[in-house]
Amino acid sequence: MSEESNAVTHPFLDLAPLSAAHFASIEDRVARLLSTEQDVVITQGEALLPLEGAIRGTAGPGTTALNVITGPYGQTFGDWLRDCGATVIDLAVPFHTAVTAAQVRDAFAEHPSIDFVSLVHAEAATGNTNPVAEIGEVVREHGALFYLDAVASIGAEPVLPDAWGVDLCVIGAQKAMGGPAGVSAVSVSERAWARMAANPGAPRRSYLSLLDWKERWVDGGRKALLHAPAQLEMLALEACVERIEGDGLDAVMDRHASAAAATRAGAVALGGGLEPYVYRAGDAAPVATTLRVPAGADATVLVARALAADPGLPLAAGGGALAKEMIRVNHYGPDATRGVVHSCLAAVGAALAESGHTVDLEGARRAVTEVWGSRG
Repeated sequence: MSEESNAVTHPFLDLAPLSAAHFASIEDRVARLLSTEQDVVITQGEALLPLEGAIRGTAGPGTTALNVITGPYGQTFGDWLRDCGATVIDLAVPFHTAVTAAQVRDAFAEHPSIDFVSLVHAEAATGNTNPVAEIGEVVREHGALFYLDAVASIGAEPVLPDAWGVDLCVIGAQKAMGGPAGVSAVSVSERAWARMAANPGAPRRSYLSLLDWKERWVDGGRKALLHAPAQLEMLALEACVERIEGDGLDAVMDRHASAAAATRAGAVALGGGLEPYVYRAGDAAPVATTLRVPAGADATVLVARALAADPGLPLAAGGGALAKEMIRVNHYGPDATRGVVHSCLAAVGAALAESGHTVDLEGARRAVTEVWGSRG
């Protein structure tokens, strides 16, 4: 038998190299998804890469940063900012709510030297979402640089960096977009590029360096990539954006909004002491719904029981200190469906019943059906 006849091909392995032009075309599609005229750079790693790179590129000892904390990622951003030598003013609000533009305005009044604002749009870990458009108006009034983590919100709700005055908007594809986790993207305003160029502490010749991409890729006309691209992840990102374009971004966002509203209503109807963790529906993120378990119950135990019956359900207990009190329903991407919401609430309800709580499974089912139907 010849050597050629023994060769094994595989669709994941035997691919033509991804060209610079193909890479650039995917960036263009991501820019259209964000409705932005800013430069968009696709970074070759999970979203923590551009999230950290953007902060280290623009913050330094002369920076006074307002760091909004509505969940665990806001805490991480504050740590990075301090590492850069920035003066950090933390604006923390309870995780069951959202920050307000008035609170941001008050922070500027108390600390006029603020020149950088970091904010998470939607916190999938805690289930809240922040009013970025209103906050952006306040930030623009004061001329501060505006940094936004939109990793969880993109695809689930509007993300409009140009309209909102966002200078650094980081997204990832692995949640509501239903795409890969191994690549991410950041849109960068001219003001942000200028801040990086003037920052002697900005990473250079580093995997964290956005300036490397600016100088060697963007300014070079996107002709030569800095390094070998993550080919499979880039092709998966292209496929996921293509699917969103085919379905229509509004339709994708509507599915997430319907899943969130139906989960919230179904949890209330289920009873058993279960209730939405985020008090106000207007503060609740469409990407995921968090639920507070009844007193005396342990969310970790309830989730384990629910997953024992169906390991494929997108259920998780809260992280860290929230592990015992919070259940998270991750109804994003392909799981933003009525069937998934029904299954999640049925599994949680069965786990509650097994723990001795009285639940109304049929009432939850009806509530989900009614809310989903009412949203068209």
